[in-house]
Amino acid sequence: MLLTAVCCAGPVSNAISAYVALQSAASEQGAVDDGGTAADIPPRMLTAYKRAVQQVGRHVPRCRGMRWPILAGIAKVESNHATGRTVTAAGDIRPKIYGILLNGSGAGGNTTVFPDTDNGRFDGTASGERAVGPFQFLPSTWEGVGQDANGDKSADPHNADDAALGAAIYLCGNGRDLAKRSQLKAAIFQYNRSSTYVANVLGWIDQYTAAARSPDLKDVSGKVRTVLEAALSQRGVPYSWGGGNANGPTNGICCSPSGKSGTAIRGFDCSGLTTYAYAKAGIRLPRTAAAQAGVGRRIPASSGTSALKPGDLVFYAYAPGRDSTIYHVGIYLGAGQMVNAPRPGAVVRVDPVDAMSGYAGGARLL
Repeated sequence: MLLTAVCCAGPVSNAISAYVALQSAASEQGAVDDGGTAADIPPRMLTAYKRAVQQVGRHVPRCRGMRWPILAGIAKVESNHATGRTVTAAGDIRPKIYGILLNGSGAGGNTTVFPDTDNGRFDGTASGERAVGPFQFLPSTWEGVGQDANGDKSADPHNADDAALGAAIYLCGNGRDLAKRSQLKAAIFQYNRSSTYVANVLGWIDQYTAAARSPDLKDVSGKVRTVLEAALSQRGVPYSWGGGNANGPTNGICCSPSGKSGTAIRGFDCSGLTTYAYAKAGIRLPRTAAAQAGVGRRIPASSGTSALKPGDLVFYAYAPGRDSTIYHVGIYLGAGQMVNAPRPGAVVRVDPVDAMSGYAGGARLL
């Protein structure tokens, strides 16, 4: 049993703060559908990331778990998805993206001299090396991983398709399983040997992973659809202990039972998210998960999750059957999934209803 924090700010008994079981790390590593999008990624760049995922198996057959959010996380940090450049239909990026000259001058934090390896072929200068393209490859690295992804018979790090495939090949190594968090971290660390860099990229990967899940709401209408669309629109927003209200994300409070503060994080905790989503449908909810269990028609845990309908609140307790011990709430989407703000360090995302421990039934408000 994991010792960790409850998910939603509110009165917490000593018993609950002493032990609340949450989703295990292993269940966070499940596969994600390759659909979806993210508002800050130019469409042509997103197409390049998805194409690379489809093609990487030809070059690294033993690679597992490559997803477009991984490539997007790298490209976000390296070049902000080539934002501000023109990306042609063929994927060529103009003007080209060049990093600083790595001559040990100290500019940009560089103190190591990297001698020229390509005579300026990729980086435009023969006086030294500089990183190139949306994934910021050194020419010497590109020589080892560069491939033609768009069929023009040229492997160009300044082409979105080629660069994305090269990054996928590099991250896959000799055959990593990138669905495993430890191996994903190792791949990112190899890309840039900085723990700060790894944490930054992982944060973006998690946000894009949340955006990649696109539930089908075609059979949902009215206020239920309003609630679900409101909740889904917040995917990728950071978890913040005590954060969120009827108007949207807010800075949270200090501190969760495990000592996590939301004061510097603008986002939602679990009950903040439900409060916001239901407010969009004109329904005012109390602020804490346990209090929200007293609103609407209660659906007992004994009925099983099959009794849930889209739009229902879904509750979790350290002692199911005792609503005073409820520590978490989500919004049921259907097909065994819910919109979830799970815990500090995570983001609003779509999870299975069994992602949290202690299913305590639901409540129907609509």
